[in-house]
Amino acid sequence: MSYQHEEIKTIVRQVVARTLGSLTSGGGQPGDHSPALPDHRPLILDAEAVRQLPPRSTYAAQPGTLITPLAREAALERGIRLSVSSNQLPITDNRIATTNNRTIALGADHGGYQLKEQIKAMLESASMGYTVMDCGTNSSEAVDYPEYAYAVAQLVANGRAWRGIMIDGAGIGSCMAANKVPGVRAAMCYDQATAVNSREHNNANVLTLGAGLIGPNLANQIVTTWLQTEFGGGRHARRVDKIDAIGQRFSKASHP
Repeated sequence: MSYQHEEIKTIVRQVVARTLGSLTSGGGQPGDHSPALPDHRPLILDAEAVRQLPPRSTYAAQPGTLITPLAREAALERGIRLSVSSNQLPITDNRIATTNNRTIALGADHGGYQLKEQIKAMLESASMGYTVMDCGTNSSEAVDYPEYAYAVAQLVANGRAWRGIMIDGAGIGSCMAANKVPGVRAAMCYDQATAVNSREHNNANVLTLGAGLIGPNLANQIVTTWLQTEFGGGRHARRVDKIDAIGQRFSKASHP
C-alpha cells in the first residue's frame, strides 16, 4: 500500500498527538485540533517528549498517561517535575531513586545452583565488590525455577536491586518468568556479544543464563561484560520505551 504526501503528514500528526498528548497544549489537556483517542490507546510520555520540555519546569500528565522509565530519567536529568494523579499507574522502574549500582539479586534452580555459587563468589570478590542478594536455591535438590526467577525479578522491579541474574539449565524458562514482572527487561545471553547487545540496545536489567549450555569461564565473562556495558540510549531509548509501554498496558488492565 502506498500513501500520498498529505496522508503521510496526517498519520505523523496523529502519532505525535497520541505520543505527546498534553505536551502540545499545556496544562495536561489535548489541544482543540488533537484527534480523539480511543479509550484503549493510552497516551505515552517518553524520554524524547520530556527533552522538549523547559528545564526545571513542572508537567501535569493526563490521567492514564503511561510514563516510561526513560522519561523519568530524562526528567530527573533536566530537573523537571512530573505530576501525576493519585490513581495513575505509572511504569515501574525505581532503580534511580532507591538503589546504587552495587547491588545484585542472584538466583538459580537446582540446575544452576553450582554456577550461582561460583558467580556469587566472583561478584563478592575484592576485585568486583558487589553486594549480592541471594534468592536461592541453596542446594542441588530439585526446585521450580519460576519461583526463583520471580524473586530476582521482583527485587529489581521494586528497586531493592540494581540488576538481577538468574540461572537455570537452559536460561529460557527463567527469562520468560522474569519478563512477566512489570518493569523487568530480562535477556538470556549465551556469549559476550549477546551480553553487550542486551545492555547496549535493550537496557536489560535481568540476565538469565543456562548452566547446561555454557561453561563456568564463559559464564564469568558474560556476567562481567553484561554488568560493565552501558545502555546506548539514542534511537534505542525510544524502542525500549515502547517495550515497557506494552507491559504497562497489560498491568494497567489488571488494575482497574
